[in-house]
Formats: sequence, structure tokens, C-alpha cells
Amino acid sequence: MGLFKSGNPAINEKVFNNVTVTGNEELMTASGAMKKFGLLLVMVLGAASFTWSEFFKGGDVMPWAIGGAVGGFVLALVIIFKQSWAPYLALGYALCEGLFLGAISAVLEAAFAQKYPGLVMQAVLMTFGVAAGMFVLYYFRIIRVTNTFRKIVFTAMIAILLFYIVAFILNLTGSHFYYLHDSSPLAIGINLFVIVIAALRLMIDFDLIEQGAAQGAPKYFEWYSAFGLMVTMIWLYLNILRLLARLASRK
Repeated sequence: MGLFKSGNPAINEKVFNNVTVTGNEELMTASGAMKKFGLLLVMVLGAASFTWSEFFKGGDVMPWAIGGAVGGFVLALVIIFKQSWAPYLALGYALCEGLFLGAISAVLEAAFAQKYPGLVMQAVLMTFGVAAGMFVLYYFRIIRVTNTFRKIVFTAMIAILLFYIVAFILNLTGSHFYYLHDSSPLAIGINLFVIVIAALRLMIDFDLIEQGAAQGAPKYFEWYSAFGLMVTMIWLYLNILRLLARLASRK
């Protein structure tokens, strides 16, 4: 299935290699994948509401944030390497990520309450707005997901990953990349670039879901595809939230 190429490590062409479907097995549909994405979204929002509420009640949400981040990372790795387990683990991943996102969002909302009230709500609306816009561009083929498009996005994602790995290693040695954390024009520019790449990756994920349904992927790929799309959405949201926080700190 050579059409399945994506910059998302959770959804890429290797996922569909060596997939065998028995004659009696139910097949994936695009609508089924989107419905399952909706369930994951509800789980994320519900868990995020819990840690958000706990923070503003004065509770310590950092254990929830750390536990959610670690749990989400572990579950994501398991799902990526064992795709058929996605129906059993995807909701757990969404729960963990929701706990993490709710806590981080609440901390930033409180930190910038004076300079930038409503920062988190704006980040949420912008995330869904970008996702809706990219879906429209994909659905009406205003931008086509070609092999060249995929290669450009994938190359950019590898560059971003290597950049952050190098920065992390240098930070461990005492050479700090302050512009990764400050609100300088360079930091904002890098942040915007990452947001653009995350938005473009959404189109690749939409295309993969459509192609998976068209080529008869097994039913459990609905959950796996929904999981992959959620990974992208969370990445997009975190970078939009970071951008707004940087802009707020410049006021």
C-alpha cells in the first residue's frame, strides 16, 4: 500500500505494510475513524476539565500532569508498535493526555491572567479553527497531498525533532538555548514554523484515513487512525498555547 505515507510517527506507510485482512473481517471506514476521534476528544476534554478544576480549587495538579505525560508517552509507544492494541489503549492515552493538558493549561492561564485573560480558550479555538481550515483545504483539494508534499512535511518534522534533541543535549552540558523558552522574535518565529508544520501534517493524516478506508484497512485502524490524529491535534494545541504565552509575555 504505497499511498500510505505520513509525517506522523503514529501514522505512516509502514503501519499498513504486511496487513492481512480475512474475508470475514470488518473493514475500516473514514466515518468510523472520525467517530472514534470524537470519543477520544471527549475523553481528553473530560480529563482536562478535572485537572483544570483541581488547580483552581487550590489542589496540587503536578502529580497529575507528570503522571499523565508519562502515561500518555508510554501508551503512545505501545500503540505505535502494536497497532492492533489501539482499540484497547487509545482511550487510556486520551485520558492521560487530558490530565496533562488540563494541568498545563491551568498553570499558564493563571500565570497570564492579568496580561492575557482567556489565553487557553483562545488557544483551543485557534486549534480547532486551524484543524477545520486544513480539513476544508484537504476536502476541496485546494491543497493536494502529493508525494512531494509528504516529503517536505516529513523532512521538516525530522529537522524539528533533531533541533530539539540537539538543544536538549546542549542544555545538559550547560549550553542553554534560551530562545527555546524566551519570547524573542527568533523564538516566536520557530514557534510559528512548528505550528505550520503541525497544521500541514493534519492534511496528511486526513489523507491517510481516507486512503486507509479506500484500500480496505482492518477495523482496528479506525482507532489507530483516530489516535494518530489526536497526537497531531495535541502537538498543534501545545504549540499554539506556547505561542500565545510568548506573545503575552511581551506585553
